[in-house]
Amino acid sequence: MNWYYGHVKRIERLHALVEMLRRRGSRGCTAEHLADEFGVSIRTIKRDLDALENSGAPIWSRPGPGGGYGLASEGSLPPVTLNPAQAVSLLAAVSAARDAPYADLASAAVHKILDVLDPRTREQAKQLANRVWVNTPSPPSRAIRSALEQGMTDQKVIRIRYVSNDSTTTRDVEPILFGSTNGHWYLIGWCRLRNAMRWFRLDRIHQATVTAEHCSNHTIEEVGPPPPTAQPVHGRG
Repeated sequence: MNWYYGHVKRIERLHALVEMLRRRGSRGCTAEHLADEFGVSIRTIKRDLDALENSGAPIWSRPGPGGGYGLASEGSLPPVTLNPAQAVSLLAAVSAARDAPYADLASAAVHKILDVLDPRTREQAKQLANRVWVNTPSPPSRAIRSALEQGMTDQKVIRIRYVSNDSTTTRDVEPILFGSTNGHWYLIGWCRLRNAMRWFRLDRIHQATVTAEHCSNHTIEEVGPPPPTAQPVHGRG
């Protein structure tokens, strides 16, 4: 038994576990062997493997005699070394933006990260999170958000039912951007009904479906430059 691995922090064990599986290649490794190597129980190893898989690591399993666990070719786990404040900052960001596009996916991604933190850091983050409260508006329905997100991701035309100034219209929109300003999220796209670029408040979209039609060649540049205080979400500042 490797005494050292039984005493390192869980996050270090997860990284070491990935490296061992990577070195084993297509041969894989049994849960029993991994448990013996790392000085932990088989149950702990299986829980670690589940956490790695939930975090996106390409873990494969093969049942039966000669089976075990392995890592797909070129698979690796990026380092996750958040402190409690960093973990809570991610939780606060996604909790305060429940009405944002892809918010559900962001929340799932954050919890995947939290799952692979060592138990002490995770518990400290949980305690600190109890000291951060948010009060946000109710997001659009899951069906509407899913359609808008899918249309944007796949660049497909979206058919929406839009309510504004006591009028309801059905429009085919080519999604260009999601934008947030003055406390509201908007779908910005080429409206085929008006033959122009339009901004649609997400909370006024009462129905949305993705069509099979691909968007044409309208570009972000047609929307115009963002305000001085705006930037893409990948921006730092």
